[in-house]
Amino acid sequence: MEFKDYYKALGVSPDASADEIRKAFRKNARKYHPDINDGPDAEAKFKDVNEAYEVLNDPERRAAYDQLGKSPPPEQGTYRPPPGWDGSFEFSGGNPHNEEVFSDFFETLFRRGAGVGGGMRTTQGADQHGRIDVAIEDSYRGTTRTLTLRSPIVGPNGNISMKDHSIAVHVPKGIMAGQHIRLAGQGTPGLNDGPAGDLYLEVNFAPHPVYRPDGRDLHLDLPVTPWEAALGGKVVMPTPAGKVDLRIPTNARTGQKLRLKGKGLPGTPPGDIYATLKIVNPDADTQEARTFFERMAKDLPFDPRAHLGG
Repeated sequence: MEFKDYYKALGVSPDASADEIRKAFRKNARKYHPDINDGPDAEAKFKDVNEAYEVLNDPERRAAYDQLGKSPPPEQGTYRPPPGWDGSFEFSGGNPHNEEVFSDFFETLFRRGAGVGGGMRTTQGADQHGRIDVAIEDSYRGTTRTLTLRSPIVGPNGNISMKDHSIAVHVPKGIMAGQHIRLAGQGTPGLNDGPAGDLYLEVNFAPHPVYRPDGRDLHLDLPVTPWEAALGGKVVMPTPAGKVDLRIPTNARTGQKLRLKGKGLPGTPPGDIYATLKIVNPDADTQEARTFFERMAKDLPFDPRAHLGG
């Protein structure tokens, strides 16, 4: 995906006012319009100008694009937006003002704001979209979080400033990554005292030191000692819902997967927890430990490489 420099496309500076952006758009649109300019690259430049105006003329998109610009794009190679670049922004619903198909860069950055196109007269405010990071443990019990979002505000001179506002968000028990929490009436205010739109927050699980979520299931690597793996028995394993006894089968092997049914994220039905065994040897850093391993080597002749031949 190619990075798009929208300010360069319109020939304006990053601190240009809204009026300067509109004037630059009209100038460039006339210059490269296919009905006026039949040059070989006129059509492509005309599309670039239109796409740049769709972003820079919209306060929400421009503010998000400026935030993205703080991480400079690579000079060569495929461009990917940095993780979490849009995490604190809201995007109103609605399609671009025309039906043009814009670049992959535009679609990747702003597709969350896509919705049913406008044109109809209505007093309903637009929906907005954001994202919230929660811990896996929050899905087991539910919680309430205070979330701070940033909204762009257009000043009298056309310049954009950011305004922070906080909202209380109830995270329901059993929520999964990728699901949305709807906050009714927290979107864009309606026109002429019409009802406000809604705010939709996409749920994302924060990285966890132990668990890897997959839908309602959780995966983890479970360390076991060589004697626990060889002899089998029960081990105590912590889970987000509390400690459970897990039975290790006799002669267990590294990579063997054990299932704790119904211990995953709550739901109907609940998910499972899958523990992948990982045999961990103690360090032979004392004479007693070395003696123990030497006795094992003598009394338990075992060649794990016998199947390789030679």
